[in-house]
Amino acid sequence: MKGARIGTTVLVGLVSTAVCWVLLDTWTGQGNDGPPLPWTAVFGTLALLLVVIAAGLPMRRWQQTDPSARSGMKRPIDPLVAARTAVLAKAAAYGGALILGWYVSQGLILLPDLLGDRLTRFIMAAVASLAAVGLSVAGFVVQRWCRVPPDDDDTNSEDDARL
Repeated sequence: MKGARIGTTVLVGLVSTAVCWVLLDTWTGQGNDGPPLPWTAVFGTLALLLVVIAAGLPMRRWQQTDPSARSGMKRPIDPLVAARTAVLAKAAAYGGALILGWYVSQGLILLPDLLGDRLTRFIMAAVASLAAVGLSVAGFVVQRWCRVPPDDDDTNSEDDARL
């Protein structure tokens, strides 16, 4: 499985921002209020970040174990769990970019007139954007932890194999 790529993730974030901004600009241009920005959105994104990191920690511990001691480990890594962790990491990287576009577009809509309640909502959009960036970065970090080094007897000149 190929992992998430930074260039693709940036493109997803930019496209998401552009599409969401056009939709929100049209919506608010008709006199409607923007969508609410509750704190639960930030906490939910941070909770996802923690779940991704927690899922990747066993892979990180396995990576840091001496290769000769891995066969004698009490609980070796289940390949299916490792593959699912890699998929979760990839989804977190791309999902973080998608929701980053949503929150950035909300901040851009609020930017021209930052008074009173709009300033509070802008700050919420900025905090939610930072949480979304954190989710995407966590996805890339855990994806890196899911790399399996090539066997010593492999003659392939490829970089690390991915799950």
